[in-house]
Amino acid sequence: MGRPSRTPAGAAASAPQPGRDAAPDPGRLREGDPPPAPVRGRGGRHAAALTCGMAVALAALCLLSAGLGAYDIPVGDVTGSLLHRAGLGGAPLDRVGESVLWNVRLPRVVLALLVGASLGCAGALMQGVFGNPLAEPGVIGISMGAAVGAVASIALGLSFLGTWTISVCAFVGGLVTVLLVYVLSRSGGRTEVVTLILTGIAVNAFAGALVGLGVFLADNAQIAQIAFWQLGSLAQATWPKVLAVLPCALAGLAVAPWYARKLDLLALGERPARHLGVDVERLRLVLVLVVALLTAAAVAVAGVITFVGLLVPHLLRMAAGPAHRFLVPGSALGGALVLVAGDLAARTAAQPAELPLGVLTALFGSPFFFWLLRRTRRKQGGWA
Repeated sequence: MGRPSRTPAGAAASAPQPGRDAAPDPGRLREGDPPPAPVRGRGGRHAAALTCGMAVALAALCLLSAGLGAYDIPVGDVTGSLLHRAGLGGAPLDRVGESVLWNVRLPRVVLALLVGASLGCAGALMQGVFGNPLAEPGVIGISMGAAVGAVASIALGLSFLGTWTISVCAFVGGLVTVLLVYVLSRSGGRTEVVTLILTGIAVNAFAGALVGLGVFLADNAQIAQIAFWQLGSLAQATWPKVLAVLPCALAGLAVAPWYARKLDLLALGERPARHLGVDVERLRLVLVLVVALLTAAAVAVAGVITFVGLLVPHLLRMAAGPAHRFLVPGSALGGALVLVAGDLAARTAAQPAELPLGVLTALFGSPFFFWLLRRTRRKQGGWA
């Protein structure tokens, strides 16, 4: 006897659903279902080509940024001075040129590299931890917490660490704020993403009120200093500031790529990630601390600079797919590229005046962010 034919209902159940084979939907996974494969990018060659392109563009832009300004230095002379200092030939510049290049321009370029890489990498980690491409470090209060520390040190006239006082207070303020958000959002030994975000919004509002109170208590000179810091700038870059942010940036940038595969698994959803052996709570805590380290160090020396950590991971995800093995280090490289370009534009667009870097990034980032929102809504057919 032949096998009994399947019922129409069974046939309908076995029919492939659109998009199911292309990408697993974490929301539809049920208890007992086999865990799907982790998210992968569009291919190693594509990511490698994009990485090489960004690296070459960044090197060229750094040389250009070191030479352009109120005192122009040809790119060839910049290269010659760098080679001479490295003992590889080349020739030194005249006394003024050497002083401008090594005491003014290069500290600024290196600081832009570190701050941009920190913000870009922190943005990629935040979007991976929260599972939301619109997340950025400011969501959990790091930037506003650093602002509270800086504003308090300015308004109260603190100077116990000399010129380092504002930066140290901002760094401590950012770390304390993110730890406070994490502690307040814990319940039953766990933290949920929604609770973490809502707690961050509440703490951000409270921190904003404290910043406003500090501005109210400050005198005119202090208000000008607070406004300059909040607008974001690299105008006060020095080698000591570079050395201050360097350990935090290198530590965070070195640790972050080790968690790329776990972030890919977390993108499938918390339950599938746990089934695959990921300690979600520990992963979230470690990466939130890494983000806090990167962002607080960057904000402490450069002020509040927005949209770098939000837009750079977005662009790279559109170009090379969602795999964090490329996205995390690629966002660091892309963030450095964006901030070096932004600082060059801030210095040269309105000479002899200088535009605030945070204002410039927001001026270009806001319309682009709006375009991303429109594009996402159009692809999804609406938000509902």
